[in-house]
Amino acid sequence: MIPFSTFLAGQTVLIDGAMGTEVQRRRPDLRIAPDMCVLHEPALIESIHYDYLVSGVDVLTTNTFGANGYKCADTDATPSALIHAAVGCARRARERYIADHGTRPIYVALDIGPIGALLAPAGDMSPERAYDLYREQVEAGVAAGVDLIIIETQTDLAELKYAVLAAREHSDLPVLASMSFEHTGRTFTGTDVVSMATTLEGLGVTAVGINCSFGAAETRPLVDALLAATKLPLIVQPNGGIPDADGHSRFDVQAHLDHMRYFLSRGVEIIGGCCGTDPALMARLHALRGEVHGTRPSVTPVTRVSSYAETVVLGQGPLMIGERINPTGKRELQEELRRGVLDRVVREAVVQRREGAALLDINVGTSGVDEPTLLPRAVRAVQTVTGTPLVIDTASPTALAAAARAVAGKPLLNSVNAGEDSLAQVLPIARRYGACVLGLTLDENGIPDTAKGRLALAEKIVTRALEWGIPRENILIDCLTLTLGTGAENARITAEAVALVKRELGVATALGVSNISFGMPERSIINRTFLQMALAHGLDAPIANPGDRGMTDTLAAYRVLAGYDDGAREWIARARKVQDEAKAPSPVSTILAAIVDGLEAETLRLTKELLARKAPLDVVNEDLIGALNEVGRRFETQELFLPQLIRASQTAQVAFAEVKRVLEAKGETAADRGTIILATVRHDVHDIGKNIVKVVLENYGYRIIDLGKDVPPQAILDACRTYHARLVGLSALMTTTVVSMQETIALLKREIPDVQVVVGGAVLNERYAADIGADRYAAHPAAVADIAAAFFGTREDPMR
Repeated sequence: MIPFSTFLAGQTVLIDGAMGTEVQRRRPDLRIAPDMCVLHEPALIESIHYDYLVSGVDVLTTNTFGANGYKCADTDATPSALIHAAVGCARRARERYIADHGTRPIYVALDIGPIGALLAPAGDMSPERAYDLYREQVEAGVAAGVDLIIIETQTDLAELKYAVLAAREHSDLPVLASMSFEHTGRTFTGTDVVSMATTLEGLGVTAVGINCSFGAAETRPLVDALLAATKLPLIVQPNGGIPDADGHSRFDVQAHLDHMRYFLSRGVEIIGGCCGTDPALMARLHALRGEVHGTRPSVTPVTRVSSYAETVVLGQGPLMIGERINPTGKRELQEELRRGVLDRVVREAVVQRREGAALLDINVGTSGVDEPTLLPRAVRAVQTVTGTPLVIDTASPTALAAAARAVAGKPLLNSVNAGEDSLAQVLPIARRYGACVLGLTLDENGIPDTAKGRLALAEKIVTRALEWGIPRENILIDCLTLTLGTGAENARITAEAVALVKRELGVATALGVSNISFGMPERSIINRTFLQMALAHGLDAPIANPGDRGMTDTLAAYRVLAGYDDGAREWIARARKVQDEAKAPSPVSTILAAIVDGLEAETLRLTKELLARKAPLDVVNEDLIGALNEVGRRFETQELFLPQLIRASQTAQVAFAEVKRVLEAKGETAADRGTIILATVRHDVHDIGKNIVKVVLENYGYRIIDLGKDVPPQAILDACRTYHARLVGLSALMTTTVVSMQETIALLKREIPDVQVVVGGAVLNERYAADIGADRYAAHPAAVADIAAAFFGTREDPMR
């Protein structure tokens, strides 16, 4: 059989459709999780595979979506046993098909779904543990003889990155990766399609795409964005509508096929289906791909740096890299870093972003610091408060690799130089993690004193990087700024070197601008004048202090004058912001801003100040609840994403803990706002959403009884009776477990008629929630707080 990558290069590939909903449709009486069927009902799984092959699919995905160590922890099965059994089902179906219909290329793909737990620091799952769980699956799949790996339905780019690394580092198989998006155009944790594609392209996946969540119509704009963002083959596997609780899906098949026709006409290389699709639909897709042959639009390579939520393009207008997360000359920051405290790092990230930094440079290097341990921690901490793309700044290759691995996105590595040791140590790191790399024009002999000398070193760096397989668009050059105090020609030489690099090598440029004035009086005047000089010579990314108004004003004005700020929109918005800020108090001086920004030390200080002049319960009701409401509002409007929501909720806990301490010292207690039962329903072990809801609700003062995951209906009923609870929150991620949700609701309503049930999860929507008997549907964690407030009468329900 020809290799899958070769097969993919020659034609449109058809992957099979849903497994879980097909199991549910064929065996509605079955009361075991779909993944367990490979052990207890292998003939059923084999028959579904066989029917998909008859429909014309090229790739069978194994029934292993949840076969990881976390989900198997409370079962008698192991990931290895499930994977070997599942691969056996797929291979037997292939052998049977070939015996019946003759030989053709048929590939068996190891299907890997999300772990089901949120990664630290937002959740309890360590990144290292997540990697090990994925590694275990990959090794089992390789041993069982799969032909490729499909990592699907991911919502957390950080988790997906570890899954891809596990697949790439423990196999040589093709890796396909897709994420599941919501109607906002982002995943549950806030990732957009461009950031996904930018990150995965660098990691070397074979194809990237979209699966699950919603139907083909809603997928269309996301596919268009992907087509413009990446050259990688695209995967499109939309749902066949949202299935009903009985496993049947109500959707317009012809409309679905019309959208799939559009994807094929645009050159999408891999199509298939997710929840609610079946062999009959795959047969129609098989016929459709024989009729429609499209050509992918061309994609011009650009220099992209991304986080999980935002992508910055360098070389299409200058953007600032914030330089202040750097302990050099900052004694208080140095002392915090030695203690492993990251409060100042996080605060600087928030403030610099507010001041206009498009990227954030992170450097924690100082004496007494274990950089390989602390730098990844700093990266993760910063990414809980901002989605700004990151620049990893360290002289330690070990720390550089550890931090590059930790970034949820595609970072810029700062830096490599033209010295042989540096090239040999840093370029493999950039290649391995698909990062951009910043090259410094120096080597073992120092910094050349001419522009042409620096160009020669830049050319050496670019040539060596290309030899390592690092594309030109992932290379930036810093021509280095020497202070005027050591040579009157330094500014001119650096600016000329920037111009030569741009013209001769065609790569983006960065520069530490403020070095030019070191040791000089009136530094700010020199800095902003040199910035203008460098920009005129082609500088793309000045590394500077975004709190220096002279520098940010100069950069903003240059963007207008050079035609990068279309219609002066940025300039006008900036002017209005400056006017507003002049009238308002410092944003970090209010507890609302401190909680929203996730600044724990600032929040504790401000809480103590409030408690010194107000009653504790007044602080809760007038300040803390208002801050939490604002966090929820910003989450709903996508001003904040899930990591910031969790960070803000955790920060609020610092304030509530201080209030509780003061109350206890006075012999008082906080008011109990009401008891709420939370559970992930039977056969579903995905509790990320439920856990986030718990954090949010506890901050509001509700008593939360968390029953965990895979909870039977009777256990939920018993808890309602034991705790006299009349508000229940149920969660489910998988379409196959919504049956359990419906059964739970029916039992609760029958036994406790006045109980109110709120449901949430990726497979649900307002209509579907009503169909299964729920009282309310919550689209996101913050919405549950509004529903609870209305239920317990603490405020009017804004969702009515």
